[in-house]
Amino acid sequence: MAKKRTGKRKTTKTKRKTTKTKRKTTKTKRKTTKTKRKTKKAFGGYSVSFKNRVESLEQIFGRADIPPSEMTKKLWNFIKKKGLGHK
Repeated sequence: MAKKRTGKRKTTKTKRKTTKTKRKTTKTKRKTTKTKRKTKKAFGGYSVSFKNRVESLEQIFGRADIPPSEMTKKLWNFIKKKGLGHK
């Protein structure tokens, strides 16, 4: 059997030092440098480039309201007709 402890545990009180540190607020200027974006290879290896296109959304999709599934079909037809896809 386990022995029972008798008596009180000793507790020690320690004083914690509270120090307040003042943060210096300095404004740093960020260097503005032009960096070229690295183009990541598309997932699956198929990428579409719409660079230098002037067609509006009305020209691609039409003026009537259409569901998202029709938008996808029309968009892929546009990409195939104009040869914008790259593998």
